[in-house]
Amino acid sequence: MPNANDELLEIARSTAVAAAELVRTKRSAGVSVAALKSSPVDVVTEADRESEELIRSLLADARPGDGFLGEESGTGDASTTGVTWVVDPIDGTVNYLYGIPDYAVSIAAVEGGDDPAEWTALAGVVVNPVLGEVYTATRGGGAFLGDRRLRVAPGKELARALVATGFSYTAERRERQASALVRLIPLIRDIRRIGSAALDLCAVASGRVDAYYERGLNPWDHAAGALIAAEAGARVAGLGGAPAGALFTLAAEPGLFAQLEPLLDEFGAAF
Repeated sequence: MPNANDELLEIARSTAVAAAELVRTKRSAGVSVAALKSSPVDVVTEADRESEELIRSLLADARPGDGFLGEESGTGDASTTGVTWVVDPIDGTVNYLYGIPDYAVSIAAVEGGDDPAEWTALAGVVVNPVLGEVYTATRGGGAFLGDRRLRVAPGKELARALVATGFSYTAERRERQASALVRLIPLIRDIRRIGSAALDLCAVASGRVDAYYERGLNPWDHAAGALIAAEAGARVAGLGGAPAGALFTLAAEPGLFAQLEPLLDEFGAAF
């Protein structure tokens, strides 16, 4: 029998697919920068705004009592149902601006408010509009790419691990992140920098990379992707037992997580 999380997932899936089609269509017509955010290289496009407006409208129609937390418009009315939707209308906006086909629409339903340290993710969807890939997960129900169930790559030694990461939009923090990376990269197979946290987490879930780490993620960056990775068997957390979030997020098969965590802490990847 369908459960409440399955119903949330279907709403998230249909909404994310509709937004992905809007985003894809807008990209083919050309992209313009609408505003800047945290720095001169952190941009917002009109498509970001239109995608979020569509998502917010569709979710409000489907579940009018739910809360909302979106990258572009912030919080909406307080939830009267206990469920809040956490939305990134385009994760990987710089990729979108340049036409790099690694950006995504990310939608998660959580309970417990809009703080990742306190919420429980119930359902999540990440859609790559270019490839048409739809990643989904429900709490306790597993993770999927389309109809294919996902499992993280089997445990492996550090030297054979392909690790994804991301960088801040502020130059000072990027410099510190690069210093940590210089110490890590001789110890692993290689590094990948995709440019979308949501897709990085889904790549861990699908085994396309072995691990992913980053400091500075916002709630909407990881809400859906973290659930998908966790349901595929990854450990997703911060350092020292802290929850994943703005201070640090690491996702990997548990054995690899145990190898990476102390090194990333030692190398200052969380600073």
